Amino acid sequence: MRLQPLAVGASLAANLHWVTADPLVFLNGQVVAIPSWDLASSASIGTNLAALSKTGVDTSSWHHVKTSKCTLIGCLINAGVYNETHLFYSENLKKVDERQFAVPWTYRNEYRLEPGAGKHFFLKTHGISSRADIFLNGKQVASKAEQAGSFAGRTYDITKLVDKQNALAIQVHPTSYYHDFALGWVDWNPWPADNGSGIWRDVEVKQTGPVALETLRIVTKLGPTFERLKDPATVTLKARAENLENRAITVTAHGSVFAPFGRKAPITWSKQLTLPPRSVTDIVLETTVPDPAIWWPKQWGEQPLYSGALAITVNHTVSDSITQQFGFRSVTSKLNSYEDITYIVNHVPFQVIGAGYTPNIFLQFDPKKWEAELQYVLDLGFNTVRLEGKNEHPILYEIANRLGIFLMPGWECCDKWESWSYNHDLFLNPPPVWSPADYTIANNSMLHEAAMLQPHPSVLTYLIGSDYWPDERATPIYLNALKHHDWQTPVVGSASKRGYSPLTGPSGMKMEGPYDWVPPNYWYETDTPRAGSAFSFGSELGAGVGTPTLSSLQKFLSASDLQDLWKSPTKPLYHMSREGSEFTKREIYHNALVARWGAPASLDDYLIKAQIMDYEATRAQFEGFAAKWTAKRPATGLIYWMLNNAWPSLHWNVWDYYMKPAGSYYGAKTGSRKEHVVYDYVKKEVWIVDRTIDNFYRERSVDIQALGLDGKVKFESRVNVESLPNASRRVAGLYGSGALGNLTEGVFLRLVLRGRNPTVGNGEERVLSRNVYWLSKDLDRLRWDKTTWFVTPVEGYANYKDFNKLATADVTVGAERRGEKEVVVNLENRATVPAFFVSLELLDQAGNDVLPLTWEDNYVTLWPGEKMSLVAKSVGSGAWQPASVRVGGKNVKQTLAVVS
Repeated sequence: MRLQPLAVGASLAANLHWVTADPLVFLNGQVVAIPSWDLASSASIGTNLAALSKTGVDTSSWHHVKTSKCTLIGCLINAGVYNETHLFYSENLKKVDERQFAVPWTYRNEYRLEPGAGKHFFLKTHGISSRADIFLNGKQVASKAEQAGSFAGRTYDITKLVDKQNALAIQVHPTSYYHDFALGWVDWNPWPADNGSGIWRDVEVKQTGPVALETLRIVTKLGPTFERLKDPATVTLKARAENLENRAITVTAHGSVFAPFGRKAPITWSKQLTLPPRSVTDIVLETTVPDPAIWWPKQWGEQPLYSGALAITVNHTVSDSITQQFGFRSVTSKLNSYEDITYIVNHVPFQVIGAGYTPNIFLQFDPKKWEAELQYVLDLGFNTVRLEGKNEHPILYEIANRLGIFLMPGWECCDKWESWSYNHDLFLNPPPVWSPADYTIANNSMLHEAAMLQPHPSVLTYLIGSDYWPDERATPIYLNALKHHDWQTPVVGSASKRGYSPLTGPSGMKMEGPYDWVPPNYWYETDTPRAGSAFSFGSELGAGVGTPTLSSLQKFLSASDLQDLWKSPTKPLYHMSREGSEFTKREIYHNALVARWGAPASLDDYLIKAQIMDYEATRAQFEGFAAKWTAKRPATGLIYWMLNNAWPSLHWNVWDYYMKPAGSYYGAKTGSRKEHVVYDYVKKEVWIVDRTIDNFYRERSVDIQALGLDGKVKFESRVNVESLPNASRRVAGLYGSGALGNLTEGVFLRLVLRGRNPTVGNGEERVLSRNVYWLSKDLDRLRWDKTTWFVTPVEGYANYKDFNKLATADVTVGAERRGEKEVVVNLENRATVPAFFVSLELLDQAGNDVLPLTWEDNYVTLWPGEKMSLVAKSVGSGAWQPASVRVGGKNVKQTLAVVS
């Protein structure tokens, strides 16, 4: 039975169930991914692609891969040769034999087509790492010199090569991160044994009539000011049309713009033109949308998505057609007097708050996980994700379009992409000089990525450099490629201030660390701006935290690995960074933990102290940047290092590989609230943060209360204040002798933000933010003069050891389901002392974590007598079978409550 065609321009990449008797494509304008592969090493099958690409080859002894795209190891996992769980356990990944991937491997598939008069066929590649030879039906389509570069998608006319039954063979060559344009891992994690070689994005077949269209570019123009955003908007549909025949052809170009949710009738129009023989003509169709629905990042509004479609007909028959999702939004940028970049979205200054993303170490295609990850991003209060050299697949951008999250794609650092004579940080020194062929690969790569990304409203910018800027030959290549595809958002020369091309000007971004542990007061040392503290745009920086909880650790660490985690701080740990980097040990972190909280008595003691450290570190960083958004030298953006991990890791994440949020997650979530109240550790001041853009001031109150470790009130006050939209402001100083000016012991500080919103509900006062700090009488003392590229040393530590002596708190727990996808947990602290750092974990009947999920809040500190209800919500469409909730804390005995 023949599959029903999708809507014009849609992709069939996910469909793996084609019946072999049916053609792969059978309609003009249809694009279909090769759905599966037979895979074998040249060590066993040789390299005669002319023979291997003929029909009827016996592949029964090959590996059979039921996916359209996978790197070599990813394919072998799919075929059952390897098991990811086993590979990730302890040091098993080391045991994979790299020699098997030192030779070419061949991907092969047979499929049917219906060639005939007037039909044309194309083979489209989108990502093969890093070089490949391509043969079809015994004939060469492309050599490894042509199909080169992991992002260099190409389109090959295969019309003269196709038959009814077709055999495609793609031989991928071993990838070198230092010599090829690949997807590298720098020091993020150990490198996979195959170096990511393979077909990691779809290979597609397209059928057209006598005229074929390239990708659709959609150019929008909005009103010139915020007040005029709803003015009629201009939409221009553009695509290059190729006349494939040796005769002039008169065509009709049909344009369509479809409104979100079908709320309005589509706008359709057309024009006729004649294409010269064997020519390429840019089709341009322009229309006006009278009342555009504006796309906003989620923190500021809705995400209405339009669709644009362009079709070419010849003699009333469709020759080719393409569709693309888009949104009405404007993104620009400017440099302030300090040459710091500020992004401006829909004419409103936009503080970037986000983190750096990584795909799976084997580049596995997993849209369900991406959906859950971006739901986490929203739950955290982030608005942006940076993709350094990991531009992923179109579906990731489609998810981000729908959810209202900005993405920052760009090229990666530290390998062939930045092999410039002035880059002295590369492993190979002197760096390999780019050849003329390399500039061609760079051009092909930028052309492909620009075409893929251009229409998506979720794309904030493109970084054509990371640690270093491209040279004076590569820079115009990148800029011209982006211009070729009508790029509309800012192009940034690099993510650092090391230098720049005159063609781009200064980047306005800093990359001065840290990447390892620093104390919370680090971020507030801004009177004299230093290193990574909260000023300018920090393109990648963080305190190097992200310790998984015990249930996650036990999935990938052996008993001896767990011992090393808390007992051997000077020993390199395999689940940190790549061997040989500065980040294979937890020594800096461990030394701070011991000095501040005391030597751990057990693994459990170590982990609770680690979660406290992680929470404190991420909260301070995000709060510091939020509070300094409207400072004299503003903190215009923050990309936390990192968002997630490519495999189970012991640092550099906001949530762990298994999607379990812990201390670093909830610290970041607290620090990134839309309306929030913040404590400045350095100046002992309270600040209010308002990240909305509502055009009215709102009355707010801040309750400030300090408690001693005995639970007695040390200080309390209420301050009334008006919030300023898209701004921060000082509320109060706590440096006086009656407040926190002369601490003699540790205290808890609670800040509660309350307010009324006349436009929401009945205007009753409600809690908008609740924030609890644990404070030592002394701050950690930083040695700024000893700052390195990755850390600022600490010469004297804050002392939190008294917090270990807290009396045990009595916390009662009740849990019940609410609807299909929620659990409510009710807590009450019946003790006379605070219940410090209370954590909640939702478990199934077998005692395993229920994931992915979000908690309204977690790792909370309850005042004596305080009650609190916290809601857990399921993320995604997976099974939701919570049976119990495990509750524990620094001074709270672990208990298990049944979910009723």
